[in-house]
This record gives sequence, C-alpha cells and structure tokens, in this order.
Amino acid sequence: MSREETNARRVTFGEALRFWVKLGWISFGGPAGQITIMHRELVERRRWLSEERFLHALNYCMMLPGPEATQLAIYVGWLVHRTPGGVVAGAFFVIPSILVLLPLSYVYAEHGNTTFVTGLLNGFKPVVVALGAAAFLALYRLKLDVLWVVLAGGLLGLLKIYFFG
Repeated sequence: MSREETNARRVTFGEALRFWVKLGWISFGGPAGQITIMHRELVERRRWLSEERFLHALNYCMMLPGPEATQLAIYVGWLVHRTPGGVVAGAFFVIPSILVLLPLSYVYAEHGNTTFVTGLLNGFKPVVVALGAAAFLALYRLKLDVLWVVLAGGLLGLLKIYFFG
C-alpha cells in the first residue's frame, strides 16, 4: 500500500462530504477556477493528494470528453472513498449550480422581456467585473478563505439589489 493510499483512507466520509458540499457552492467561474480551487484545497491545504497524484488525475480527466472539473471531482471522490465517494463528489459538485441556475432561468424565461429584468441582468455585468477584481485581491493579497470571499460577494450583491434596485 502506497503512502498516497494510506493518506486517502484517513479522510472520513463526513469530512469528504462537507468538502464536496462546500466546493459545489463556491466553485463557480468555469473549469479553470474550479480546478484551481480543488488543487489548493486537496493538495496544498488538506493534503488528500500529492501534487503528482493530482496532476495524474487531472491529465486523465482532460483526455476524456466532457467537463474536466466535474470529472476530476468525481475521480478524486472515487480515489478517497471509491464508488460512494465518487457519487457524492459528483452530485454535490453539480447540484448547487442547478439550484442557482434553475430559478434564474425561470425568471429569465418568464420575465426576460420586461424592462426590470433586462435592466437587472445588464446591471450584473459591471458588478461581476468589480467583484471579480475584489475577490482576486481578497484571495491573493489578503489571503482570505474562498468561502468568506464568496459569501461577501453574495452579501454585496443583495445589498446592491436592496438599496439600488
């Protein structure tokens, strides 16, 4: 049994479940951002995988057709807890996005041609750029945890809507 396998077995299923739930809610921004978060959390911070094992897994997932970040989450979940781990990792990597996009899609489909919704969606563009720059500074200059940065962004978005429409 390799050192890598020994370390992977020390991760409890509950710890892994909490991680995949957290990752699902904070990993917006496309595959590059999602893979970066997984690398930082799984290799550097939690040390579930070595750098070599992570890169091997990433290369394997990039060769397959389909979304690399989702495949990487499922594969790492499988490495840590076999089939139940892969199922949980894949489900909680995708479900939060569905829960966010489904209501937004409904609002756009039903009310997208109204002035209010069109203005609201157009108003997101500069806010997203500003939040992206602020998040970059908070993560890389202030070394804040990504969860706090995401929560702060959500709070700022709610305050903007509440006070400025």
